[in-house]
Amino acid sequence: MPHAPALLVLDMQNAAVAIAHRPKETVATIALLQERARAANVPVITVQHDGQGLEPDTEAWQIVPELAPGEGEKTVRKGSADAFLDSDLGPFLTELGVTELVVTGFATEFCVDTTARQTLSRGYDLLLVADGHTTSARPDVDGFVSSDRAVLHHNAIYRHINFPARSIRVLPAADVDFTAPAVPDQA
Repeated sequence: MPHAPALLVLDMQNAAVAIAHRPKETVATIALLQERARAANVPVITVQHDGQGLEPDTEAWQIVPELAPGEGEKTVRKGSADAFLDSDLGPFLTELGVTELVVTGFATEFCVDTTARQTLSRGYDLLLVADGHTTSARPDVDGFVSSDRAVLHHNAIYRHINFPARSIRVLPAADVDFTAPAVPDQA
């Protein structure tokens, strides 16, 4: 099957970005990836969390303007950390013939991690954008590691995790090439 990536932008909503670690940098990184994906005719899929009894159309739960879906682009609504659970993401990816998900968004140790693992379990290759995901801004207290350490930790996990017959890559946004075929994991 030919390499067919899609860019997945998870939960980059006003409420999430307001509490995010490095919000401006992460939004700018993802915006550049969106631009490059669109230029390469790679689907850009925006995932919007609408759980917790809140309406997804309230200002707090709207996607930040810099990352708003383009005309005709897919928005997936989800109610849990898993973008596949009880959503139409899986069938949509199958319809498009996607083979690899390029994962970005909020929050590293929740929605990004859960969706990345489900990506692999559902038969897709994974490219985790090392500087394209973030978590909440917080100090190294109360049992949580600092925000920087959480991002670094998850990047390291995905550099070393092994899934049979899956390509798993962790790359900075500058090294993401939407036209290049996925390379097998050499770990």
